[in-house]
Amino acid sequence: MEPRSFAKQLRRNMTDAEHRLWKHLRAHRLDGQKFRRQQPIGPYIVDFVHFGARVIIEADGGQHAQSSRDAARDAWLIRQGFRVLRFWNDEILLHTDTVLESVWKALREGAPSPPPPLPQGERGEQPH
Repeated sequence: MEPRSFAKQLRRNMTDAEHRLWKHLRAHRLDGQKFRRQQPIGPYIVDFVHFGARVIIEADGGQHAQSSRDAARDAWLIRQGFRVLRFWNDEILLHTDTVLESVWKALREGAPSPPPPLPQGERGEQPH
């Protein structure tokens, strides 16, 4: 199945944990930050992504325990410059605030700092 079509299907069939997390991430609800859900990135579809901070959030069920496919996927995403956060579905459902705090901290750590201003004369300005 084509990745965009598959991503749409995943959006329509989210797990309870994904619904709970999306309720808090959608519409800039987490500190004004913009997330996308079920987003294709390269050959993969990630559960949630914040492109500005390069943070991916995955909600995992039991099928993900000790998964070599997940390890290879995470390694590929990390090589692309993303930080991958994985949470068990039960963790999201039972400890939502703790999960959201971890996500918020990752956004703060991953947010690029603004570049320093150029010295006078290199900004295209004339010295006075």
